[in-house]
Amino acid sequence: MFDQLPAYADDPILGLFEAYKADPRPHKVNLGIGIYCDEQGRVPVLASVRAARALLAEADAPSVYAPTEGAQPYRDAVRQLVFGEVATAPLVVVQTVAGTGALKTGADLLKDLSPEATVWMPDPTWANHAAIFEGAGLRVDHYPYYDGRTGGFDLDGAIATLGKLPAGDIVLLHPCCHNPTGVDPSHEEWHALFDTIAQRGLLPFFDMAYQGFAQGVDEDAWAVRECVRRGIPCLVASSFSKIFSLYGERVGALAVHAPGADAARLLGRLKLGIRRSYSCPPGQGAALVQAILSDRALEAQWRAELESMRLRMRAMRTALHRALGPGSGYLVAQHGMFSYTGLAPARIDALRERFGVYLVGSGRLCVAGLNPSNIERVSAALAAVRA
Repeated sequence: MFDQLPAYADDPILGLFEAYKADPRPHKVNLGIGIYCDEQGRVPVLASVRAARALLAEADAPSVYAPTEGAQPYRDAVRQLVFGEVATAPLVVVQTVAGTGALKTGADLLKDLSPEATVWMPDPTWANHAAIFEGAGLRVDHYPYYDGRTGGFDLDGAIATLGKLPAGDIVLLHPCCHNPTGVDPSHEEWHALFDTIAQRGLLPFFDMAYQGFAQGVDEDAWAVRECVRRGIPCLVASSFSKIFSLYGERVGALAVHAPGADAARLLGRLKLGIRRSYSCPPGQGAALVQAILSDRALEAQWRAELESMRLRMRAMRTALHRALGPGSGYLVAQHGMFSYTGLAPARIDALRERFGVYLVGSGRLCVAGLNPSNIERVSAALAAVRA
């Protein structure tokens, strides 16, 4: 049966990272994979995380199986972080294996409850989104999102498509720091989207991997909270890889806002999906996040560190914009870890081959990979391939 296995095609982002690691040039620059690095080009260990880790070590608790849905204190902390002033709404929250696991857990739930629904994704979106939902057996399609003429959000195109969809279809949304474009709707545009979603009876599924990287922790959750304020049912996948710099710990959560639903039954369906997938979630990363969010001083320290990360990326955007000059205003208009350069594949290849500057094939540039030691070289390379 194994003789007919199809060839495996590497994930385009992870495959690019392998090519970068194999490049012997000393001045190569990785602007492909979505990892936050500090001014020295290193993945930071946050001081708040170090302090939380010391607390856990001091407690010397045994490593035991977590509940299928995750520990209640962790789930309560996530609920407050994501939903803030609307956290008292009817919500069911479960711990997941990072944000990717939250998406898959949600996709499995939707396939179980609404197998004929189509998942509508922004064009473009994170490369793994379609694979996750198609892997769960759901149909996938796209709605217009990025307007190449203006470099902004294509509200008219999105509304035109969403306004024709049947009730029950699912709309994938990035509440902040859209991946890969960095283009986020304004509050007014979000209101228009939610009006259409409510009128058509569509189900929003938010993927929030960068809460705090655009405008701030609470500001970046505005769209999610506004959806809940309106009473619109929705799902929210949260990842804490980037904002806690805990990539290897795989910490995430899935929240479901389902007004009128039996919360116990909904939790039971989520637990069933988790049980038949990975049985129960990992403990260490969630314990660190819980320790930070449950301690006022540690949470304040973490928020300050997160703000420093956000401001550093903003400063790199500004510096690169100044170096490139006219035509690069998109850098300061976009938000988060990524910017959409609009470069054609041939120019992206030239960046890699001639200058050792690595971007993914879509033209997405990871701003978090820029620092004072490489920004001049990157700007010169970008100017050269544009000439």
